[in-house]
Amino acid sequence: MLRYWCPILFIFIFFLSFVNGASAGGLYLYEVGSPDVGLAGAGYAARADDAATVFTNPAGMTRLDQPAVLMGAQPVYMDMEFSPDGNTSAAAATLPNGAPAKDGDTSGWMPAGGLYYVHPVNDRLRLGLSVNGYFGLSLDYESDWVGRYYVKEATLQGMAVQPAVGWKVNDWLSLGAGVAAIYGMMEEKIAVNNGAPGLADGELKVEDQDWTAQFNLGILVEPWHGTRFGLTYLSEAKLDFSDRVNFKGMGPGLQAALGGQGLLNAKLDLGMNMPQAVMFSAYHEFTDRLALMLNLGWQDWSRFGRVQIGVDAAADTNLTADLDYQDTWHVALGAEYRASDAWQITAGVAYDSAMMEEEDVAPNMPVGENWRFGLGTRYDWSEDLSLTGAYELVWVGDIDMDVSRGPLAGRVSGTYDAVSLHVFCLTLEWRF
Repeated sequence: MLRYWCPILFIFIFFLSFVNGASAGGLYLYEVGSPDVGLAGAGYAARADDAATVFTNPAGMTRLDQPAVLMGAQPVYMDMEFSPDGNTSAAAATLPNGAPAKDGDTSGWMPAGGLYYVHPVNDRLRLGLSVNGYFGLSLDYESDWVGRYYVKEATLQGMAVQPAVGWKVNDWLSLGAGVAAIYGMMEEKIAVNNGAPGLADGELKVEDQDWTAQFNLGILVEPWHGTRFGLTYLSEAKLDFSDRVNFKGMGPGLQAALGGQGLLNAKLDLGMNMPQAVMFSAYHEFTDRLALMLNLGWQDWSRFGRVQIGVDAAADTNLTADLDYQDTWHVALGAEYRASDAWQITAGVAYDSAMMEEEDVAPNMPVGENWRFGLGTRYDWSEDLSLTGAYELVWVGDIDMDVSRGPLAGRVSGTYDAVSLHVFCLTLEWRF
């Protein structure tokens, strides 16, 4: 076994460093560097057909009779541009030097991926390990855009290492559980209007890191061959971010005013909850070649609790403002078609409701309802090696935004036009 474990350990260490440096473009992601991308996530908790089940439903590991390792590379391109309208105030639309501020463009590529390993111990017991990033947001606007007084850069991301166990209770019931050690990172930069013509903007910055744990529980029921039902539960997890506010480039008037309020070196407690989530999935083989699957999911985003940071006026006594989030619902449908002994084709569509009302959208969290459309293919090179390629379009569409926090930040009004994410995923699974 040593000859197998040495390359796996090397790959694990390499991939750990890769995922740790990655940024994500969403909050909870169904795209975790696995073949599920080609199904738009449909069958997420019931398909249990590869080593990624160690994360998507640890109970599904009992279906794998050989040790298996799956590696997935998943570059994502986010297309997100903001166009201000005539309601945007002069404080936001004009730079301190009198030049017009730019539209907001935070488009760009983001690396992501996942690593999964399943090891059968005996006929009933399976052990597994996953390394991935499934929670996060990364935005990087230009420093002279119209919403700079609300956010210039915002990063909230987590990397998870999850050991898991799966137990086959009997021929039709399996149970699974995992505990993820999550390393969370938060950083935000916001321009500060010094309130004096010709005086350049200052900057507010906060950043912190924290560790937390999250439970991943799963059930897999297979009442008869070719039909499976899966149910998973992700527990709530608390990230206790806090930091001393770091100001730079402040004008003497605003510096004196904020110093008088005790805010220049204020400590901000920015703790937030990674919400609990439930996913139900079904999988059914209609023929030897065709299988259909579906999802129904719920995520408790009303417990998220992220705050907005910024300076509204010289008389501020608080640097944060609460944002209002709401629970989300998910539904997905997908299909797998075995075109030949070696080739399989997958497709899927999914819908997720918005985690906030449009009137609550802010530049540091421009999110809305979205549709996912996935298409993929799998090639079985041999009995022990499979390759998959997948593409998914995450379509959000237009997101209107109108925020106004005070005379210094100004009013920013307009539309994020045709927001979308393009997800590309390549995976390799080796069974030995």
